[in-house]
Amino acid sequence: MRQAVLAATVDLLSSEGLGATTVAAVARAAGVHETSVYRRWKTRENLIFDALATRTEQALPAPDTGTVREDLHELFTALARFFATPAGTALLLLGTVREEGALEEGRRAYWQARFERAELLVRRGIDRGELAADTDPHLLVEAITGPLLARILLTGEPLDEDIAPRLVDLVLDGAGP
Repeated sequence: MRQAVLAATVDLLSSEGLGATTVAAVARAAGVHETSVYRRWKTRENLIFDALATRTEQALPAPDTGTVREDLHELFTALARFFATPAGTALLLLGTVREEGALEEGRRAYWQARFERAELLVRRGIDRGELAADTDPHLLVEAITGPLLARILLTGEPLDEDIAPRLVDLVLDGAGP
């Protein structure tokens, strides 16, 4: 039941948007009773962010190649591919929604967990001596993530296959000669 409900939630978010993703609509699409959904998730917001987190975990690897550069190449390439799909774009747009209450709390928790996962890769690079000891993992991850989000949310530029490795290299190497 959980998988059917989460898949229906993602499908509705992708095709119909946040407004149409009601518990009743999800229950109908999943072929379950609405009270079953409420019993398990309590609120629409809990359901939406569980679906977001589950889908993202399935789509993104947890690389451990032995180098921070390759780990970040793999993670951010997978992220760019995911964001380039209709489901990824819909999930990203929902993840940026700012509302009062439970949806806002869920949005913050969702993005915090995604950043912490990427920051772990940076911390491993620091521990291995690949990055300076005073490297700020959060800022480094933001420096790579920001341009991807700008392309999707602001400029509409494509997420070319090589964009993520180029961003990782630019952030790790800088723009100096």
